Amino acid sequence: MKVVLFCGGLGMRLRDYDENLPKPMVPIGYRPILWHVMKYYAHFGYKDFILCLGYRADVIKNYFRNYDECVSNDFVLSEGGRRLELLQSDIGDWRITFVDTGINSNIGQRLKVVEPHLAGEREFFANYCDGLSDLALPAQLEHFRRHGRVASFLCVKPHLSYHFVVSRNGGQVTSVQDIGQTGLRINGGYFIFKTEIFDHLRNGEDLVAEAFQQLLGENQLVAYRYDGFWESMDTFKDKQRLDEMHARGDALWEVWKHAAPVAAPGGVSAGVPIGLPHGRRRALRSH
Repeated sequence: MKVVLFCGGLGMRLRDYDENLPKPMVPIGYRPILWHVMKYYAHFGYKDFILCLGYRADVIKNYFRNYDECVSNDFVLSEGGRRLELLQSDIGDWRITFVDTGINSNIGQRLKVVEPHLAGEREFFANYCDGLSDLALPAQLEHFRRHGRVASFLCVKPHLSYHFVVSRNGGQVTSVQDIGQTGLRINGGYFIFKTEIFDHLRNGEDLVAEAFQQLLGENQLVAYRYDGFWESMDTFKDKQRLDEMHARGDALWEVWKHAAPVAAPGGVSAGVPIGLPHGRRRALRSH
């Protein structure tokens, strides 16, 4: 299965960090967040990536064209620096397709552009480039295949310090609750699609705002409920929190450090999936 990653957005809420750096390239530790997402999928055996590029595509292309394995791997240096022997490799067996999907395209448009690169596939993964999780991917895949729907997405609790307010037309407030106590959930990305998704995605339409509404009407959308670790790097404050977790060795999304690699061929491992017929959709963003 291939992995489509949406990495073309402007990342306006992170522009204070570096206005010339595309959001997927904002670093956590030694590597950009895009690398962390790709490393997650590679851990489960999915190493054929399609990158939907847009803003500052050149930065992402040049990063991988000039990739330095030594930054995040152990190595042996000998012969006065003339010989270098890597003890591990990150991307040696990755296949990465770089596709320009437009500067101002929405997620649906970006996905539509890469449709030819999914020819011959029955199903594929897709994701934003800024969400990190310790999700057991084989469990979500098993859940998706068992339900037999066109699309699946990760359904998570939002980590927001806001309050959910219910009021009547006259402005009378009837309820004020911490959003974490309301039971509301959001779309956390980590999509799995059958290629029939393209039958529900017309030119110019967005994935969540329009295609998902069609799927809902046809009972072809399933949410995978997950209460484990999930964080999205939307703001500089989010970046600081993820940097702190990484610095203290508590980067829960680095599943490749906590378990043996999982082989993708031959099916999926057992899991304990929990399904929901529908979920709160994530606020629209152009990636």
